[in-house]
Amino acid sequence: MKDLSPIARHYTQGNLLHTIRSAVAQLGKEPEFVTIDDLAPVDEFHIGGRTATRDFLSQLAPKVDDHLLDIGCGIGGASRYAALTYNCRVSGIDLTEEFVATGRELCRWTGLSDRITLTQGSALALDFAAGTFDKAYMLHVGMNIADKAALAIEVARVLKPGALFGIYDVMRMSDEPLAYPVPWASTEAHSFPGTPEDYRAALQAAGFEIVAMRNRRDFAINFFEGLREKAVQADTPIGLPLTMGATAQTKIRNMIENLTRGCIAPVELIARKP
Repeated sequence: MKDLSPIARHYTQGNLLHTIRSAVAQLGKEPEFVTIDDLAPVDEFHIGGRTATRDFLSQLAPKVDDHLLDIGCGIGGASRYAALTYNCRVSGIDLTEEFVATGRELCRWTGLSDRITLTQGSALALDFAAGTFDKAYMLHVGMNIADKAALAIEVARVLKPGALFGIYDVMRMSDEPLAYPVPWASTEAHSFPGTPEDYRAALQAAGFEIVAMRNRRDFAINFFEGLREKAVQADTPIGLPLTMGATAQTKIRNMIENLTRGCIAPVELIARKP
């Protein structure tokens, strides 16, 4: 395996596709017959899973034939949902090569490879021409990006005029220290959750207009409590613990603690490029 950045190393397991394939077999399915709903418990790697994706993307109102940018696409769960639900094209980028390779195979399983392109790359150096995309979004990505201002400028560059940019990130609500590990970082050394004010300032400096903002803390607490109960019951072979790896239960416990102490909360921001 080639040398990885600390962030990519955090997410890389080395056998993720094999693990998902085994879980799908336990569902009694062959890969070629799997659906995006079958995969949703494992490939929607953010608080709230498919429910959050559906609610969040509906605010962007994608249209048929829109070209969407999925920043930090992971293994492509939100990309597949968007492409199938809205009959649009999606380009996804992610820093973790294993996520991208796994996501491409899952797109093949679900018959969506013709509408989705996943590539390895950085959100701070997007390999797309200016004005390429009709809309862009990211789900739980900014916690791994220290320079929010540079991110906003780069996203603004690749969006068309009038395009929407949706953010659903875990954000800082206090200066209290976080319990680690969490899903996006093992320690604070590579953890960069910003405050809502940090995001607003970065977006506005890049020329965006803030359209909407919503704090989803209570939704998050309920989600993680349910995730922990399912893990204890072990009633399904497929779920987010597969994506989070061996320390999944510790990460879930710490997320609940961080949320209930008011240190963090998932927040949605919708911004428009003039």
